[in-house]
Amino acid sequence: MSLLTIIYAGLFYAATAMLVGGLAYKIYGYWKTPAPLKIPTTPAPITPLGAKLRVWREVLVFESLFKSNKWIWLFGILFHFALALVLLRHLRYFTNPVWEWVVLIQPFGKYAGFAMVAGLAGLWGRRLVVERIRYISTPSDHLMLLLLIGIGASGLGMKFVAHTDIVDVKSFFLGLMHFNLQPLPADPALLVHLALVATLMVIFPMSKLLHAPGVFFSPTRNQADNPREQRHLAPWAAELDK
Repeated sequence: MSLLTIIYAGLFYAATAMLVGGLAYKIYGYWKTPAPLKIPTTPAPITPLGAKLRVWREVLVFESLFKSNKWIWLFGILFHFALALVLLRHLRYFTNPVWEWVVLIQPFGKYAGFAMVAGLAGLWGRRLVVERIRYISTPSDHLMLLLLIGIGASGLGMKFVAHTDIVDVKSFFLGLMHFNLQPLPADPALLVHLALVATLMVIFPMSKLLHAPGVFFSPTRNQADNPREQRHLAPWAAELDK
């Protein structure tokens, strides 16, 4: 077994542990954080079911962003939908045999990488061109976008420029899943791509990308606007109110 394979295997085991553990810790924190005030952003649904549907519209179609800024919404939804398709396409590296629906989306996922990078470029351009957004942008905002663009660009490079042995890549990841290490191809483009992906996995739980699970716990979105009909009490406040 080559040293390169051992290094990348250790890197992905560590990155996976940090991603799963970090996300679990953050989500637990969100879950336990009390919401003592009724603060839904109005106009808001007046029933719990309506509030749930509102959250899912935010997750699936970015409703509030669409109402706020059509250009940002366009780049944002382009990036997120393309990313979802690219991630689903990558399931072929972790399943054997490959599921039929994963086979069917392969041609679409291949070109979704271009849409993903285009959406990221638009979001980054907004931070560079729009003065009020540039003023509040931090170095971490730019580095995160650069990291995501690097992942997308290196993946496209492997697909259309410097090809790698995807059979060996699949064997490597299946081996990781079964704790049976298999050789990893030493292609530079592949090594860069995987290193960037592992970096994203490590920093994801401590980055602004946590808006992905965080939206489900946002009281401005998940609360019904019914303060007159029903008194709102956080669990700890309800105990004191007895």
